[in-house]
Amino acid sequence: MPVHVYIKRLNTPKKKAITTFSYASLIIGSLLLFWSFYPILSFEIYSRFFIRKYVKSPVSNDGVPSLNEANSVLGSLNPLSNNLRDYTQASLWFPDRPQATIFSNLNIKEYTLSIPKLNIKDAKVVVGGEDLTKSLIHYLPQSLPGEFGNVAIFGHSTLPQLYNTKDYKTIFTYLPSLDNGDNIFVKVGDLEYQYEVFSITTVKPDQVSVLEQNKEASFLTLITCVPPGTFWERLVVKAKLKLL
Repeated sequence: MPVHVYIKRLNTPKKKAITTFSYASLIIGSLLLFWSFYPILSFEIYSRFFIRKYVKSPVSNDGVPSLNEANSVLGSLNPLSNNLRDYTQASLWFPDRPQATIFSNLNIKEYTLSIPKLNIKDAKVVVGGEDLTKSLIHYLPQSLPGEFGNVAIFGHSTLPQLYNTKDYKTIFTYLPSLDNGDNIFVKVGDLEYQYEVFSITTVKPDQVSVLEQNKEASFLTLITCVPPGTFWERLVVKAKLKLL
């Protein structure tokens, strides 16, 4: 005859509620993680097959960034870097090169940019601006749209789930979806210029030769951080003025 008898009791309603809540929390947490990381993983897969890696080293000619300045332009890989704490201030992207000395001779202070494929219409671009929450920034301006040279425009991006075409902190989120041949329109005063995308690449933060001036034609360079919601790499979309 057994000395001890163990009787398994049925779970009480309280225990059932706790168990159900635990499983529900686990499922919701897993879905939130997937919601957050899926855009990053999908971009990484897409970029490996369809976006060319940019391998040109940073330039050091007069008037363009040096290698020592490269980390300041588009951010250091150090997650504790000051320029990564507040990406909304353009001066933190390039603290060693005051923009006032570059664009003082330009009489145009702002213009608009439109990308029909991304439903971006008349987004404000401030020449030599600082606050990326209020506009796109034409950085280190040495030439204007329509002129020979390279116009580099910085814009924020974020997770696609948070995208808002009217919010400059998210405006370039879908920049990776552009393809060669897509059109970009820039309006300066009463003049409108049409650019055609011819190159889409990703670069490391220290590969800033994409900012150098090329006087062979009129170029437009759009830059944002990728994968979406991170600052690991830079997406560089280059376009050339289309002669109609």
